[in-house]
Amino acid sequence: MKNRPINYLAFLFLFISGVLFAGSDLEIVKQRVVEEILMNEVDDSVVSELINSLNSDGSWPNINYEDLSRTGFENLFHLFNLEKLCLAYQHRSSSFYHDRKLRTLVNQSLKFWCDHDYISDNWYDNQVAIPRKLVNVLLLMDGDFKPELRDKALQISRRGSLESPGARPGGDRIKFGGIAAKRGLVVGDEAGFAEIMKAINNEIKFNTGGRGMQIDYSFHHRYDRVNTTYSYGTAYADVFAEWAAHVAGTEYEFTPDKIEQLIDYYLEGICKQSVYGIYLEKGTMNRGISRKETFRPISKRTPKSLLLASDYRKDELEEIIALRKGEIRPSASFATFFWQSEHFVFQRPGFYTSVRMYSVRNQNMEYPHNSEGILNHHKGDGANFLSVVGDEYLNIWPVYDWQKIPGATILQKPELPPANKVLMNGVTSFVGAVSDGEYGAVAFDFISPHDFTRARKGWFFFDDEYVCLGSGIESPSRTLPVVTTMNQALLDGDVIVSQGTRTETLKKGEHEIENANWVYHNGTGYLFPDSTHIHLSNRAESGKWTDITRQSSSPKELVTKDVFALWIDHGVRPQGNTGGFDYTSTIPKDVKYQYMVVPATTAGQMNNDRGIEVLVNNRHVQAVQDQESGMVQAIFYQAGEVDTSEGMKLSLDSPGAVMLKISEGKVKEITVADPSRSLSRIHLQISGMEKLVIDLPGGVYAGQSIITEL
Repeated sequence: MKNRPINYLAFLFLFISGVLFAGSDLEIVKQRVVEEILMNEVDDSVVSELINSLNSDGSWPNINYEDLSRTGFENLFHLFNLEKLCLAYQHRSSSFYHDRKLRTLVNQSLKFWCDHDYISDNWYDNQVAIPRKLVNVLLLMDGDFKPELRDKALQISRRGSLESPGARPGGDRIKFGGIAAKRGLVVGDEAGFAEIMKAINNEIKFNTGGRGMQIDYSFHHRYDRVNTTYSYGTAYADVFAEWAAHVAGTEYEFTPDKIEQLIDYYLEGICKQSVYGIYLEKGTMNRGISRKETFRPISKRTPKSLLLASDYRKDELEEIIALRKGEIRPSASFATFFWQSEHFVFQRPGFYTSVRMYSVRNQNMEYPHNSEGILNHHKGDGANFLSVVGDEYLNIWPVYDWQKIPGATILQKPELPPANKVLMNGVTSFVGAVSDGEYGAVAFDFISPHDFTRARKGWFFFDDEYVCLGSGIESPSRTLPVVTTMNQALLDGDVIVSQGTRTETLKKGEHEIENANWVYHNGTGYLFPDSTHIHLSNRAESGKWTDITRQSSSPKELVTKDVFALWIDHGVRPQGNTGGFDYTSTIPKDVKYQYMVVPATTAGQMNNDRGIEVLVNNRHVQAVQDQESGMVQAIFYQAGEVDTSEGMKLSLDSPGAVMLKISEGKVKEITVADPSRSLSRIHLQISGMEKLVIDLPGGVYAGQSIITEL
């Protein structure tokens, strides 16, 4: 029998009644914390199994207590089990509520842990994971543990404190604060609890360039400046929101400015880096991609907690909750560039996509800590994941070809470098985007730090489609081919291809197609303005989770999934045997690609004229125009000019990125950015207009776009 957890309305009632009927403010907070822990689900059938399998010494037979390694340490399952027993003991809906036998077994199980006091090779287990579970258990069983056992558990939990070595600013420190705060509730330390709340309050701040929240609302956990908004940055917000709700209306409550800053970060950073604000977004994920997941909305707990703490941006928080409940459909449209993390996201009501990059200012990918994400070498190389539903890549990773990342141009090596070579420094500076918040163009002067493959890559985003351009594709390898991948996702339905005057549905297998006009699969079309030689695979692929992670708890069985993959093979040494990496010289062969992605469409619409024109695509300039709106988006890798379809000429005397909004033959708005972050101003000339000089932001705002209305 599975017992239902306390619902949110019940929690709200307890939140209010705690204020009305509890004693001191510390007791009010303690009651709220315990009731929130009790919101976790209790399954009596699972509890019965745990009770029946418990050894006489308080251990469980299916846990390997000997492996204390970073990739093992199954010992944590002991504490997970113990917490489940404690929840059943205190959960009124459980048949084990206040069961005397269960109380004895809980004491027995905790004694086993305290007697052995297991120490993992991973500091995080010792300073965070273990103390976090122990303080939860102590709060749940308040008064039901033997005093000496309680004291021993408290002593072990003190490894998680604000003075611990791992309590670094940003994501980790706030976790330690949460653990220490619960310990303060266990022992009734009012003064200590107040100090911890002040410390958590003070952790909500911009720390641009260091650990923590960046000025653009992305998050960096380490000094590698890798985007960790989804992982550490989400935990940072979750812990603060949790305590903001717990202490609201008490003497310990957080200051309004900190709560509002956190809400801004949650809505502008975290929610915009998730699909529709509902699902995890694969482009943002790092080594966590090695963990098997269940397709479900992100938890509603954090926005609900923030609503308990403040009315600030209430409507938007309520909208996120409604989206995750499935009560409303996505309606937001935005284009956001996180210039501190070089990550671009674009959403329309029917699709969500992102582009992930890196430069000399940051590194390419999170290091594969604890042997997770050991094949992530190219995941930051202009990765362009696309979601219409949100489950397009669900648990595909064991069977994935990690040298065919959507959007990336990658040298096809016999095998990837060792795991300790995943994290690398970026080697180019011209990496960025121009965006007005609604539309945008992305520029990536890409050189692989792994093998020195090069390409100048641009993405141009409009309402119903986006254009992907590449030029100057080069490789120093004389034996290995270079490919650009359009997508690699789960196969879902027919794959339809238009080739010349013929359209056909492909059988499963691997295909090489000359003169392709378009490909359609699972609600998305891939259009080729110039008929293109493409490669396509729609077949079963196999692999294991242990191919991408060495965690002992990872599934070990063979996984087989049907996969759709689409790519362009540029061949071996595509630039020919002349030239090199000197773009100021004339390399006779400028190898290019161009394709358009049309999400949320049908096969019947693929022959429609999209009204999108590629104005130029070479190693110096890339530009696209939407004929219907007149919008022009252009990337200048060096000074140059572009002729628009109306005969208007746009020129820059330096590198830069520009977006023009044109109405009735006149420019109404100009948006500019400097992806290189080296300029203080941009000089721009549009035919029929005086030369414009636009000042650019500097300091922590360098790389941000500037909008000028005419």
